[in-house]
Amino acid sequence: MFERQPVIIRDPRVLAFDYVPQKLIHREEQLRSLSVLFRPLIEGGGASSAFLIGSVGTGKTATAKRFCTDILQSAFEKGFPMDYIYVNCRQNSTESSVLLRLIQHFDEGYPDRGFSVSEMLRTLKRHVEKRELKAIVILDEVDVLLKKGAEDLVYQLSRFNEEEMVSSASLSMIIISQEYVLDRLDQASISTLGRANIIRFSRYSRDELRDIVASRAEMALMPGSVREDSLDLIADIASEWGDARFAIELLEKSAMLAEEEGSQEVTAEMVREAKALTYSTITESRLEQLDLQHLLTLLAVTRCLKENAYVTTGKAERMYQLVAEEYGEKPRKHTQFWSYITDLSDQGLLETRVRGDPEGGRTTYISIANIPSRILRSKLEEMLNR
Repeated sequence: MFERQPVIIRDPRVLAFDYVPQKLIHREEQLRSLSVLFRPLIEGGGASSAFLIGSVGTGKTATAKRFCTDILQSAFEKGFPMDYIYVNCRQNSTESSVLLRLIQHFDEGYPDRGFSVSEMLRTLKRHVEKRELKAIVILDEVDVLLKKGAEDLVYQLSRFNEEEMVSSASLSMIIISQEYVLDRLDQASISTLGRANIIRFSRYSRDELRDIVASRAEMALMPGSVREDSLDLIADIASEWGDARFAIELLEKSAMLAEEEGSQEVTAEMVREAKALTYSTITESRLEQLDLQHLLTLLAVTRCLKENAYVTTGKAERMYQLVAEEYGEKPRKHTQFWSYITDLSDQGLLETRVRGDPEGGRTTYISIANIPSRILRSKLEEMLNR
């Protein structure tokens, strides 16, 4: 069963949670800020620091890793040793476990118990000094660590270079958090890390997410295997949170569904199904709260979306008229139909977006993101037939 050749996904690594692309899209400004802050380090000076803050899926971790990979290459070209160590503080949520991760980067056989924090700090210092290394430590999700009372560890690492060390050795820090946490540290740590070293990551816009998933699709999937409207729908869904991680997850799950079905392309229906697998807001109890005209309107939209990601309000209204007649109801006028669409959108059962058209006007497009249209259509027809 595992010998079948992939027809959609050619490189699954590109869709992995921890994959860092060679070029980060829409994070050039943050990379430039890091370059400015760490210029003294690459020019042979002392340690540097940065604090990256932003919500989930805004590219903080990828930016930090991309920057460290690039600066290591510059250090190699300049002929001095540099390395970086990544620590996820959600997975390593105590002072000892963080230090163990740092030390085992240099010594995989270092025992995981039996040493105090101060002993482990001395061991870490010896490794850095022995190699005359400029080390960069990335503490990701540091808010989890600080909430458990590990402020002293951040203080000790921030003052790592104040004790007498080999002149060419140093330890720099990149701290990553979803929320502002400097107020959890003492003034000595804040003065060392620097309040001015904060780099903020805003949520991605819809168009930025579209660029990101298109880039990942180009790298990960077979040429021409994902429809343009499918990429649009993924970006629209993820734009509610501005979360690139979620957008890439939707792309991955949609592509996996296409593989399972033996399809040659990723369709909008597969994107909706992927969304339903991760998080769906449409339940039968919510549908049962709708009156007849709202049900008919929703059914009309699902029928229009059989092969498409979006439908114009004009096409949806024409389908609504046919559906109303099919169930023995008199179709309502345009103004009333539009009110039904607005109501369903406000309830999260439909999504509407206004976009420009080739003639220079503005057209409203309707979509369903939370559930495959064929499944919702079947539920609605069953309810109406009852």
